[in-house]
Amino acid sequence: MRRSKAATITALIGASVLALTACSAGTSPVTQDSPSASSDDTAAKPNADTLVMKAAFNQPETHPQYIVLDELGDKLFEATDGAYDIEVFPNETLGAQRETIELVQAGTIEMAYVGGPLLENFNPDFVVFNLPFVFDSPEHQSATTNDPEIVGDLYSSLEDEGIKVVSAFHGGVRSVYNADKPINTPADLAGMKIRVIESDTNIEMMALMGGTGTPMGQGEVYTAIQSGVLEGGENNELIYSNLKHAEVAPFYSYTRHLMFPDYLIISPAVYDAMTPEHQEIFTDLLAEARVEEAKLWKEQVAEGIKAAEAAGATFNEVDTDAFTEAIAPLTQKKLTNDVTRTIFDQVRAAAE
Repeated sequence: MRRSKAATITALIGASVLALTACSAGTSPVTQDSPSASSDDTAAKPNADTLVMKAAFNQPETHPQYIVLDELGDKLFEATDGAYDIEVFPNETLGAQRETIELVQAGTIEMAYVGGPLLENFNPDFVVFNLPFVFDSPEHQSATTNDPEIVGDLYSSLEDEGIKVVSAFHGGVRSVYNADKPINTPADLAGMKIRVIESDTNIEMMALMGGTGTPMGQGEVYTAIQSGVLEGGENNELIYSNLKHAEVAPFYSYTRHLMFPDYLIISPAVYDAMTPEHQEIFTDLLAEARVEEAKLWKEQVAEGIKAAEAAGATFNEVDTDAFTEAIAPLTQKKLTNDVTRTIFDQVRAAAE
């Protein structure tokens, strides 16, 4: 639901500090009384018996994942007769993704969106979905990462640590971009420092792609490219456009090397407290949200490409086979046990 968040944000920031200093203590789910609700009399309002599930998010309100979760809150409120609602806090209001995982574990907040690589810190087997060229399309990704036959044991492995994965959402298809020239083969990336997500897997990946992977906070990338500290980065078209990186790195090359999911996690205690009927409603609404998110992604990516082109960007296709062959050793290196190999084989079989 769309509500004024000023008071609850202030309270949560204070609670977050306490929670991060004593995560093991935990807290029980809390309800939110009507005074914290919106002053908009036309909107449905939670009451004293409504559990308003606070969800942390690191992107703005215009992002597809924010939009669908905010709408899901409205639908959940109606479908459960006011038993549950969701309030989404965007723009890292409640902290960076790593911190919000801890807040979910502590019970300070109920839900959070987190990037796929972060869950490797809790179970290294999650790497199977964070490798290059695992998925052939967003539809293939959504179908396999939400199939209980494929992911049931993997996702449930985190519940003893206070993390329940309830859905995997599409997070875009990542390609490389730089300030100097179009990229066609791995050789074209030689000598280029490319910003990557902070993980050993992503640094190794960029080395195999021909460049030098350089971890860096996303907020620093624009200036780093502008000053020559970096030659470029790698991300999906929407983020590329929204962060205005086209202004300093106008060559976007479609390597399409990575498509890891973003997970929606919830406190197991909160989920387990739901009645079976409410769990089913929640699950069904999440499935609807994934379909809507995929639609919004396509629409916003198209708009993002137009905006980037208006800022001077050019987009080009690459020698996909050359990049696939170059990165292949990384996949084999990271599939180190029967669990990851079995999941990988199931995902690839679903693409055939």
